[in-house]
Amino acid sequence: MFIIRGVPAYIRSDNGPEFIAEAVRQWINAVGSKVAYIELGSPRENGYCESFNARFRDELLNGEIFYSLKEAQIVIEQWRQHYNTKRPHSALGYRPPAPESTIPMEEKRMMH
Repeated sequence: MFIIRGVPAYIRSDNGPEFIAEAVRQWINAVGSKVAYIELGSPRENGYCESFNARFRDELLNGEIFYSLKEAQIVIEQWRQHYNTKRPHSALGYRPPAPESTIPMEEKRMMH
């Protein structure tokens, strides 16, 4: 996105450990952006992320034990695909955000 739309002046985040980590702060500085932390105890300032994180935790993470990084990558990707293409979202009138679609191929005669 940075290549397409440019580097944002600020990256908004909560105050969780992943966002105060030195490596993340160094990366944000390296790309030429700054961090805009939400106010402590104010998840409403980051509603979309907080909502997604709650669903991710409730629907997947609380019910899984991952025994390897590869297993986690596969299971999380399967959940992500389901979340984006099949799972109904109440804010969208109980439709998925990006439903899968297929484009039928034209039938052509094959020469044998």
